[in-house]
Formats: sequence, structure tokens, C-alpha cells
Amino acid sequence: MTTIYLVRHAVTSHTGHKLTGWMEGVHLTPEGKQQAEATAQQLAGVNFKAIYSSPIDRTIETARTIASRHDLDVKINEQIGEVQYGEWTDRSLKSLARTKLWGTIQRWPSAVRFPEGETLREVQTRAVDAIEELRGQHTRDTICCVSHADTIKLIVAHYMGIHIDLFQRIFIGPASVSVINVSDYGPQILSLNALPMPRPVKG
Repeated sequence: MTTIYLVRHAVTSHTGHKLTGWMEGVHLTPEGKQQAEATAQQLAGVNFKAIYSSPIDRTIETARTIASRHDLDVKINEQIGEVQYGEWTDRSLKSLARTKLWGTIQRWPSAVRFPEGETLREVQTRAVDAIEELRGQHTRDTICCVSHADTIKLIVAHYMGIHIDLFQRIFIGPASVSVINVSDYGPQILSLNALPMPRPVKG
């Protein structure tokens, strides 16, 4: 059995405002760094055999913060990367919400291809294939995969047996942790969107 911790990256200046996609140079904010530290602290006692990250600045920074507690190097895995949003990259959510395609994404996401980008079906296939490949490499291990909200939602939806058209019902917050056990007898969702607990105030 493989235990997989799926961690969403912590916040950037774009989180909740823009579709960052695969843009370079978008880093964690001071708040995001605190979130990553809090998540790393909560996961410090987990016996990870490997830590994987999407090849994007914000995920790598989050993953390195976690890895620093485990004396592990971060391994890059492109297949758990963000959705390729194509022409929607770096556009505000407010402006995108006024497009016709936005309504389709909310109601029938499996039918949508982002302009010059991917379909969510393609993202789910590559991401789940990556998790299954890692499961084959870590048959009795616990691993951490740092990724993105939509990618994690699509992975979780697959292992919960939820159709892509319902994946928006799953919420994955910044720096949250979701945990899945996968064995030859099937998956178990152990935790979903668990947020790091704030550190106690001294004095």
C-alpha cells in the first residue's frame, strides 16, 4: 500500500485573482511562506520516502520547505503540474468569469478545452498516470506530491470515483493536505483539504 500526501502550494500574489498557470517568476508571498512553514511543521513527523513537485516556482518553494524537515531532495514531476490554461494564463478571474466558456467550465468541465491549452480530461489522465507510476515505485512507502488546486481536485475525484463534471465540488485550499492510501484492493481517502493549524502564540 502506498500513502500519498497531496499538498497544494501556498499563496502567491496571484492566488484567488489570476490564473497563473505555468508562468515563471511567481513566488510565494510572505504569507505564503508562513503557510508553507506551517504545513511543513505539521508534516515533520511523517516518514516520507520521497517528495515530488510540479516544476513551477510556487510548488517547488513549498516542496523545498517541506523537504527541509526530512533531509530529502525535491524531485520534479511535470505530470503533476498545473493545467495548461493557454490563452487564459495571467488573466484575472474577474474578466474570465464574463466569458461564455467560463459558464461551460462550471457546468460541463469535461467538455472544455482551454484556448490553446489542455482539457481537464487530459490533465486528469496525466496526473493520475503519474500517481500510479509513483505508486509502482513506492509500493510500501509514504510520499508527498506538491501540486495545484485543479490538479489535486482531479486526482482526488478519480480515486473517489467522482466524474470530472462534479470535480468543482471538491475544495482544495492553499497549503492544504489531502491524503490517499492506494493498494491493490482500491483507494481510501484518509484526509481532504486539511489546513495547517496556526502555531500557538508564546507569552
